[in-house]
Amino acid sequence: MTAAAAARPREDAPPGRAGEGGRAPAGRTGRARFPLVLAGLAVLLLLSLTAGLAIGSVHVPPGEVWGIVGRALGADWSEPTWSRAREHIVLDVRAPRVLLGAVTGAGLAVVGTALQALVRNPLAEPYLLGVSSGASLGAVAVIVFGFSLFGAVSLSAAAFAGALVTLLLVYTTARSGGRITPLRLVLSGVAFASVLTALLDLLLLTADRGNEARTVLAWTLGGLGGVQWGTLWLPAAALLLGTAALLVQARPLNLLLAGEEAATTMGLDVARFRARMFVLLSLVTGVLVAAAGPIGFVGLILPHTVRLFVGSDHRRVLPTAALAGAVFLVWADIAARTVAAPMEIPVGVLTALCGGPFFLWLLRRDARRRGDRGAA
Repeated sequence: MTAAAAARPREDAPPGRAGEGGRAPAGRTGRARFPLVLAGLAVLLLLSLTAGLAIGSVHVPPGEVWGIVGRALGADWSEPTWSRAREHIVLDVRAPRVLLGAVTGAGLAVVGTALQALVRNPLAEPYLLGVSSGASLGAVAVIVFGFSLFGAVSLSAAAFAGALVTLLLVYTTARSGGRITPLRLVLSGVAFASVLTALLDLLLLTADRGNEARTVLAWTLGGLGGVQWGTLWLPAAALLLGTAALLVQARPLNLLLAGEEAATTMGLDVARFRARMFVLLSLVTGVLVAAAGPIGFVGLILPHTVRLFVGSDHRRVLPTAALAGAVFLVWADIAARTVAAPMEIPVGVLTALCGGPFFLWLLRRDARRRGDRGAA
């Protein structure tokens, strides 16, 4: 087999197993299916955003939702038949929250997709590798100690620093003999996440004021409430710039699916490329965690789901994962607001309830594949 053939990822190969097993769905069928999947997800996202603005303790009909949004955007296609109270609920209360959910879901899905390719581990995601825990510790330190060195972005800067340091520590610890095994990576991530969570709990217990402790506790469970228009621009910018940068690097990410040796043969400086990507992913994760708290498992579930429909080429997986992640978290937030109304469940709790069983299923699937290869 030539180096070029070895470096060409199979369409059905998950991260870390490029070219193993099965036939690709793919080629022309995958390329033909991709626009349909993307268009379907775009329509589904539009409907999901409408549902997020309409559903709540005060129900607003979808027609009124679009009338309110249209007038806010300067399109007066209908006479207002709604009250000022409903307009305030849609534009000032629900709209920032729903948009933050879409941005956070898209960002976490994109980060999870890239991490799984970078470390060639199908179980990799910010929550599992301790990145979210590191970002959480940095953000909580700002809340408890009142640091304001960087002004309004101090929380995001601390979350980014915590995410970057944690990811580098996990990567360095898992690397042995020039190689990273999936088991070492997961174990390192779990170990660092446990230590960082313990430090976070210590900060929570030693907080001087009860209000700070309650704020930190609510924030660490993950949630989209309390966001305002003035703070939404930062996570949105992180998502757009991060996704654009990853799309530019789609070919190197594809090369990594075939392994480090094949990628190096094709001219990729793997160590330098991974270092740049780790900084980028830590920045995006830190900003998202600072905005919405640590919401886990979104970056684990969605990449695997979208690969079933569009294959493993990151030029298709990244935009599809972004749309699917946005739809997923918008509906998770709707469920969080309505399942136990009038009480609101933290959205991070619901994503964990979905992600835990999915993670166990991935472990069992991986064990079955190893057993099949051993029997062969």
